[in-house]
This record gives sequence, structure tokens and C-alpha cells, in this order.
Amino acid sequence: MSAQTRKYIRFGVAITVIVIALGYLGYTGVQESKSYYVTIKQLHAMGDKGYSRNLRVAGNVLPGSIKYNGPSADFTLVEDGELLHVVYKGSEPPPDTFKDNAQALAMGNFGRDGVFHANELQAKCASKYAPQQQQPGAPVQPQAAQPQSKGY
Repeated sequence: MSAQTRKYIRFGVAITVIVIALGYLGYTGVQESKSYYVTIKQLHAMGDKGYSRNLRVAGNVLPGSIKYNGPSADFTLVEDGELLHVVYKGSEPPPDTFKDNAQALAMGNFGRDGVFHANELQAKCASKYAPQQQQPGAPVQPQAAQPQSKGY
């Protein structure tokens, strides 16, 4: 084999090793950052798979279950009669909309202790986004006048 051929072979092997290493790093990064959305009932039925995955679980916050501890919070989610105790320890305090009966989405891992350990928390208070109801006997609010169309 000539020196030129050996140089091309070494270069090809080096490129192949680099491409394989980058592919492996990309694959493992995607696998670690992937999170599965499950219901509370599905989470309880997952068995050992539930302990090793990043999960997203949604439900309504059980009234009276929220206990704050600085930026952390302990609470219980309810969905279709199923309960899930959640311990949130994130880098930020829970959002302002995180209240009793609010819809919440917790992201984290399910522990073997039966507690969901969340590192992210999103909450939506349904009453905040609902249209305001008109009080009986209250005067009707006039709507802004719509500009007349000129027809062109």
C-alpha cells in the first residue's frame, strides 16, 4: 500500500469514528430529554416503566392540598377519581395561577415511594380564562360603535 492510500484510509476511519460518536451523542440526548404524557390512571398502571422515564402528568389540584415550602410545593392532583401526590422542587416558585381546583401539568419522575417528583410545573386557572358572566339586573355595557362599511 502506498503512503497516499494509507493517509486516505486513516482519514476515512477518523471521519467514521467522529460521525458514529456524534450520532450516539445525539441519540442519547434525545432519549434523555423525551417525556411521555400520561394520565394518573396510566401512570399507576405502568409498573417499572414509570420509574425510569421523564413524564408529564396533568390533573386538577385537590382543594386544600397545597403546602408551600419556599419555592417548593407539595400537593395532590385529581383526575377521574385517581389521586397523585406531587412534590415540586423547581428552580422557580409555582406560578400565580397555581391554586385549588386549577388545572396543573407536572413534569418530572415517578418515584418508587409513590410520589411524583416534579421539576417543572404549569398551571391554568379555568375561571381566569372564562368569559365574565353578566349579573342579573346589571346595566348592559354598550359596545364600541363599529365603523360603517363604505361598500368598496
